[in-house]
Amino acid sequence: MQVSPRCLSSAAIARPALISAAAAAVHAGPALSAWSAPVRRALGVRATVADPRGVALTFDDGPHWHATPAVLECLRAAGATATFFLVGEQVERRPALAAEIVASGHAVGVHGQRHRNLLRVAPRATAEDLRRGHARIAAATGREPLLYRPPYGVLSAAALATARRHGWETVLWARWGRDWRPRATARSVAADAAQGLTGGEVVLLHDADFYGAPGSWRATVAALPSILSAIAEAGLRTVPLR
Repeated sequence: MQVSPRCLSSAAIARPALISAAAAAVHAGPALSAWSAPVRRALGVRATVADPRGVALTFDDGPHWHATPAVLECLRAAGATATFFLVGEQVERRPALAAEIVASGHAVGVHGQRHRNLLRVAPRATAEDLRRGHARIAAATGREPLLYRPPYGVLSAAALATARRHGWETVLWARWGRDWRPRATARSVAADAAQGLTGGEVVLLHDADFYGAPGSWRATVAALPSILSAIAEAGLRTVPLR
């Protein structure tokens, strides 16, 4: 005997939708860590450094054939250290440049194989993306990255679980230079990145324009001497994430 659809309870009809909504909430929940310090603490996601006089400069999205060497030169001239979150597909194109970052004394982390919003990527594909990105970076630099930052700072449950499974520390940031924007200038980047800077902060910059406004890296490079001067004038020092 068949039951008429009219006889189905509203609860039975709504149950699949509720399950789907709950799954989506679990998948997307860690993304709140980009805005919420309590969520970061609960998930073990870092946006600061322990050194009260230290500032961690971080650069995402490279390596880039023009921007990365220019950033490395600025850092070398100032005796500064930084951390570069590399994208696997860019490392494949410029492995020697990835190796140069490490040879120059800087730390590297995983930014994925591709630069995608992970809320739009299935869990299995996310795990594979991170695995491939890590392998590319390790092969090029001769160093196993132990740091992870999701593209756009958008952390999914699958990405967080993958990082934990491999023993990688997930790191976001306390402030950023907004240097990916089309109208970013050296002055705006320096102000956003360094004005009122305090010890213990992680600063986000970009040494590439692959996923931002074309040519935006030029504002970053032009702003970097001012940012480094502001750090020194505040009695602070640059420290790499490890």
